Amino acid sequence: MNSQADIPRLVRDLRERTGLTQEKFAAKLGVTFPTINRWENGRAKPSPLALKQIEDLLRNLGERGRDLLEEFFAREE
Repeated sequence: MNSQADIPRLVRDLRERTGLTQEKFAAKLGVTFPTINRWENGRAKPSPLALKQIEDLLRNLGERGRDLLEEFFAREE
């Protein structure tokens, strides 16, 4: 995982690309609305499990998620 400092941008961009409100995005990831809010404001970081779910959501977006996937989840070879 690179760009740790950019987690708020990752969460916000993914949420906007999926067209979800913070509440609906929270429900999709199985977390609470305040949790999403803290991630987007940089006051908290997603757990490894939540990051895996974020990565899976990006993969499911296909082309629309590819840039974020490569930026944040590029596998170290």
